[in-house]
Amino acid sequence: MAKRLLLVSTSQTYGTGYLDHCAPEVVEIFAGVKRVLFVPFALFNRDAYAAKAGKRFGEIGYGLDSVHEAADARKAVDEAEAIFIGGGNTFRLLETLYRLDLLDAIRRRVEDGVPYMGTSAGSNVAGATIKTTNDMPIVEPPSFDALGLVPFQINPHYLDPEPGSTHMGETRETRIREFLEENDNTVVGLREGAMLRIEGPSAVLRGTRGARIFKRGRDPEEFDPGARLDSLLEPA
Repeated sequence: MAKRLLLVSTSQTYGTGYLDHCAPEVVEIFAGVKRVLFVPFALFNRDAYAAKAGKRFGEIGYGLDSVHEAADARKAVDEAEAIFIGGGNTFRLLETLYRLDLLDAIRRRVEDGVPYMGTSAGSNVAGATIKTTNDMPIVEPPSFDALGLVPFQINPHYLDPEPGSTHMGETRETRIREFLEENDNTVVGLREGAMLRIEGPSAVLRGTRGARIFKRGRDPEEFDPGARLDSLLEPA
């Protein structure tokens, strides 16, 4: 079965509500789905996070079950119609997925055609590793290796340098270039409002903002919404 992924930079853009900016894409990627399995491990208060997600998904026509409430988390994944991993701290998220032994189960379900949606940290873990997350390592996962649903890296919330800024610290581009000094994985910098829609061999940049794509030994490339990025799915 072809993979169906929606990888979103952020769950909320300025001036909009939770998941408002990506709701039309959610409806398309989850076509035919009645209930979504939510993975809330990136935030500390999982009950509140699940309630927030459940309310929003209810408004757009889906039931939602949170894996943290399941008696058997692996069974919940095995029976899921669709999977949504929300944002928060990527290290906490990945550490919990390892501890509960859910990585292989989620990967297998997505490879079988179960649609997957990630926002922020949930998009980070869809990549090969979480080495390009923006988050602090508040916990230590056994490895930085993630779900590997796509062969590239994601940097959500990608920020461009502000003209005239007096900030002397590293820019996001500088940090990604440092990553590429030590690693040879493509990095997709998704700006706020941008998302990647992947179905089988097709990858399309959607949303209201563009993306900046970094490859080792090359200048970064700019892409606007609507761009076909199928080459990202080629093996690294």
